Amino acid sequence: MPNGMSRRTVLVAAAGAATAAVAAAPAAAAPTLPNGTSKDKVLVVGMDGLRHDRIDAADAPHMKAMMRDGTYGLSLLYANPMAATSSGPGWSTISTGVWPDKHGVKDNTFTGKNYGTYPGFLARLAQVRPELSTYAAVDWKPLDTQGTVTPGADAKLVLDGDRDGYVAHDATITAETESILRDQNPDVLFVYLGNTDVVAHANGTGQKYLDAIAVQDAQLGRMLAAIKARPSYATERWTVIVATDHGHVDAGGHGGSSIEERRTFVLATGPGIAAGARPLDTRLVDVAATVFHQLGIVPDPSWGLDGKPIQQRSADPFDTLQASLAQRVDETGIPAGILGFTHTPPSGWSVINNAMGTGGMTEWRGWSFATDEFWSRTQRDQQRELNVRARGVFAVADSDEWADKSFSGTYDSTLVTPAYSVTGKAKVTLDFTTLYRQEGSQSAQVLASFNGGAPTLVKSYTSDVISKPQSLTVAVPAGASSVSFRFRYTGSNNWYWTIDGVKITAS
Repeated sequence: MPNGMSRRTVLVAAAGAATAAVAAAPAAAAPTLPNGTSKDKVLVVGMDGLRHDRIDAADAPHMKAMMRDGTYGLSLLYANPMAATSSGPGWSTISTGVWPDKHGVKDNTFTGKNYGTYPGFLARLAQVRPELSTYAAVDWKPLDTQGTVTPGADAKLVLDGDRDGYVAHDATITAETESILRDQNPDVLFVYLGNTDVVAHANGTGQKYLDAIAVQDAQLGRMLAAIKARPSYATERWTVIVATDHGHVDAGGHGGSSIEERRTFVLATGPGIAAGARPLDTRLVDVAATVFHQLGIVPDPSWGLDGKPIQQRSADPFDTLQASLAQRVDETGIPAGILGFTHTPPSGWSVINNAMGTGGMTEWRGWSFATDEFWSRTQRDQQRELNVRARGVFAVADSDEWADKSFSGTYDSTLVTPAYSVTGKAKVTLDFTTLYRQEGSQSAQVLASFNGGAPTLVKSYTSDVISKPQSLTVAVPAGASSVSFRFRYTGSNNWYWTIDGVKITAS
């Protein structure tokens, strides 16, 4: 582990011995919860360090049934310098519904945590729906001692897997949760299972890891069975969410920027959640937002959530390009078969490349449209991993990658939106999300053109903007009936600019 503070100090060294030593440990008594008040109920099961691309190979019938019956969104994490692919940042992201640049947790020291402004969803529920009956069970203790998950819970079970071993404690958490689900009336539960992470650290992601996934899948199955055995089950509306905090390299370990360490997923079943859906626009911050949505809670904008409910698609024009994404051409570092880029803009959009240099990497010759999986593989540790507020397909101008193959001239490409009506309006607002890195003489300009006239400068970027929403408002000239916006990027082996979530509103 990076960060100086190991997550698994005791466990990884003696995973097998710890299991035997703890097998005889007495089970904790199930806490008594207040009686629930909602027919809408949510169970969140967090499985630590569960690499989603290993679930298929595992004996995991319950997760696979949820994939069939629910929505399964895959995505990638950030990396340093935003945060390490470690448990502290990962569970903070899941619990709070915001990215590390807001919740403040960058590694397992939890230094800089900002849970006062961005509390976990159980703490938020205690504020806005105190009548709900809530429960948390964890055996990685920092999730309690640091205030990541358990604050706000009416009752909690906190065990110490690092000290005692995760096998027995995961089993205890499962048994107690099963008992509460079957015999009490909880409304919202957050249950953590840690052994998959320990096994990966000790043994890599091979057969022993698959065996650990099978055990946790069976534990999930017991919780699901307990829900269905409830006498009041027929009149209740249950949502079940399974998610993980980070992935692992094949040999075991995480904290770095590889695709394998950055792998995460959100898997959910419940009312209004489509069966068999595989959305491209899901992100790890969506867990908390999905919990709120399934309980009928509309988040206050002041909460600053970065997530959205898993069943809500982004209305982004770039996401319509998913079916036209192609595999690599010149980018040898991207595995063949990964479909992740196109030069074809969405309907009504255009790209102007008449001043664009020649040659260079085919994928990045002028504005392209790409996925996180594809683009961030081009070169690690240059902050492409920080494009966290983009979803699905986004627009990217990358003079740095373009220049990795013989070229002449400079990178000069302009992305143009469709024309939008502004008849009778006083102002027009352009909203989008951006990741921009500045270097040298590179330029990035947003321009507006009314009634097809000469574009005028709205904003020029001259310093880094690391995955932030932008809102630019322009006065509508007298007599103007339409506006289109342009994103012009120029550079010569400099950095890059990404655009996503474009929305234009006139008022």
